[in-house]
Amino acid sequence: MEIFLVNLIGATLRVSTPILLAAIGETYAERAGVLNLGIEGTMFFGAFIGFFAADKSGSLWLGFLVAVLSGVVFGLLMALLTVTLGVNQHVSGLGITMLCTGLSLFAFRLNYGGRSIPPSIESFPQLAPFKNIPWLNTLTEQYLFTYITFLVIVPLAWWLLYRTSFGLKIRSVGENPEAADAAGVNVFAVRYAALAIGGGLMAAGGAFLSLAQLGAFTHGIIAGRGWVAIAIVIFGNWNPVRAMWGALIFGGTSALQLRLQTMGLQLPIPYETFLALPYIVTIIALVLAGRNASYPAALLKPYRRE
Repeated sequence: MEIFLVNLIGATLRVSTPILLAAIGETYAERAGVLNLGIEGTMFFGAFIGFFAADKSGSLWLGFLVAVLSGVVFGLLMALLTVTLGVNQHVSGLGITMLCTGLSLFAFRLNYGGRSIPPSIESFPQLAPFKNIPWLNTLTEQYLFTYITFLVIVPLAWWLLYRTSFGLKIRSVGENPEAADAAGVNVFAVRYAALAIGGGLMAAGGAFLSLAQLGAFTHGIIAGRGWVAIAIVIFGNWNPVRAMWGALIFGGTSALQLRLQTMGLQLPIPYETFLALPYIVTIIALVLAGRNASYPAALLKPYRRE
């Protein structure tokens, strides 16, 4: 039982990583007043372009950097549509998701054809800092990006949003852009910056899947993780630390259902039930937490200077 729990916790951290990266990115965007529904497509494109760049260059780090930069570009595109042009945020985000997905699939077929076996690369290795302590090694045998996500990106996001003037500007333009503008804050620049940062983190989440966890790219690689990340942002009440707990709930449920399947338990339920379990748990958590959610007041509202 102890070994099972240690393995489950270790797997939970790995599975939670890409969703948490995307959720932190979405937190930046929504705190600034923009709902970025392009998250699913940005993650998908980040997974593809990171894999493609790494495959062609032979450098995993170059692939990851290209993926992050692509996310920044699509974040800026979202900003152009919603902040500068004032296009409906739902339409803009869904359009970017469709654009990113279409570009990725077209480029994949153009470069790799219709292979029956997905192309693969040698992925990032896992770190094993405690090889001589079996249970601790199992728990801490993680990818570098998992360590960076939980130990750097989450605390840094909390610090930036709640302890710096930049974070105050993000929160102010997400709550009352008119008052922020009157106080001398450049609402457009702040929203552009928040969406660029958010896009980079979303694409990083996708690249983690193709460059680290899977070492391959498939058409179903994201599998709705972007939409789950949006739910986790609401569950966390737009707080990076609370969003981390939401990601861990989803990751833990995903890791648990995988282990229940591999244990070969003879249960009178179809295996599809196990696959749906993480999403069901996420919906339940969202329903329970969403009733007390305090949305940024200017979310979904385009700003125009009078």
